[in-house]
Amino acid sequence: MKTTIAIILLSFTGLCGAQSITSDHKLHFGVGAVISATTYTVVYSATKNKKKAFWYSLGTSTLAGLAKEVLDSSKENNRFNTGELVATSLGGLTASATISLFVGKNKNKRNAKIALVN
Repeated sequence: MKTTIAIILLSFTGLCGAQSITSDHKLHFGVGAVISATTYTVVYSATKNKKKAFWYSLGTSTLAGLAKEVLDSSKENNRFNTGELVATSLGGLTASATISLFVGKNKNKRNAKIALVN
């Protein structure tokens, strides 16, 4: 029974053609990640506050994506593309979350003392 259900479900996966990622969305994702990583580095080095660096970097990448889409929608024959805005924001979220996981952990390891127990 499980095999039959699995075969039926897998036969429907070919019908999902609307979930394609264009090269433009990949570019927006990458640019959002670069903007976010740069902002995180600058804010964290100035404040040493992980939360502030996370939110500023995420906000900066989202604001950059919003500004680009508003600028594009003001041109003739263009419209506001929410998919590109989401891609830019997701790139920023990915970079901010990844950097936030690894920043600030080495300080505790350098100061740790090893105790030998007999």
